[in-house]
Amino acid sequence: MRVKGIVIVILLSIVLAGFACGGGGEEETATPTPAQNKIAFSSFRDGNYEIYVMDADGSNLTRLTNDLDTDWHPAWSPDGSKIAFMSRPDGNPEIYIMDPDGSNQTRLTNNPAKDWQPSWSPDGSKIAFASERDGNWEVYIMDADGSNLINLTNNPAEDDIPSWSPDGSKIAFASYRDDNYEIYIMDADGSNQTRITNSPASDISPSWSPDGSKIAFVRGNRIYVMDANGSSLTRLTNDSGTDWFSAYNVEPSWSPDGSKIAFSSGRDGNLEIYVMDADGSNPTRLTNNPAEDKHPAWSP
Repeated sequence: MRVKGIVIVILLSIVLAGFACGGGGEEETATPTPAQNKIAFSSFRDGNYEIYVMDADGSNLTRLTNDLDTDWHPAWSPDGSKIAFMSRPDGNPEIYIMDPDGSNQTRLTNNPAKDWQPSWSPDGSKIAFASERDGNWEVYIMDADGSNLINLTNNPAEDDIPSWSPDGSKIAFASYRDDNYEIYIMDADGSNQTRITNSPASDISPSWSPDGSKIAFVRGNRIYVMDANGSSLTRLTNDSGTDWFSAYNVEPSWSPDGSKIAFSSGRDGNLEIYVMDADGSNPTRLTNNPAEDKHPAWSP
């Protein structure tokens, strides 16, 4: 009996140790972070453009920036701990980052030319963006603290709207080097720049799917999707309104699981944020405001 009691005590100790190390039971369930299932966007509802965030169903709207400057183009860091965005405190667009609640706003670029359209590398160490600092729009990368700036495209034509691939090896961007905007991809160091669209209409605003197999983009005021090599082109939106295309180049944004795409559309007479299934079905309006809502960015 004494031996049996000792064995029971040992077994009980092993089981309790397993639970303490996270084994078994509900302890294994991950706790969602505040940045999960959120969409950040730009809105003019306060009389100037500010960055807002809402749940992916359009609820719990929260303003993150509150100043007299234009705040545009939010982009989530891969871990959801930061949002990069464009602001122009002195009348000139610069790249900033802030915490997901709008605090700790930090300026990363400081140049008399325009810097905007940030896109994070998948490991969060770098930010790609478009800049006019060399007298022409080019795609640059910098470290996430604003250091080590590198011009990747270095072309006399306009290159802008970068989008980093999920594996970090490629950057898609729009280029006017063919006397028309087309989608290009290049290696993350700027090499092997390759055109993957060829259309008389402008192709802009590339956005990689989370698994890297697809790229959504805007053509002629409509949203399309294609394989990452430019094949299997499919039109996703087809209505009489406008799926917003302007000089500010609003890009579609994929949900983290790749099942949905957020986008901006004027199909109801005013720019609003919508989501649709990745095949273009079930478009749903998330915002409903007389002011413009655009630049949606889905949290990781």
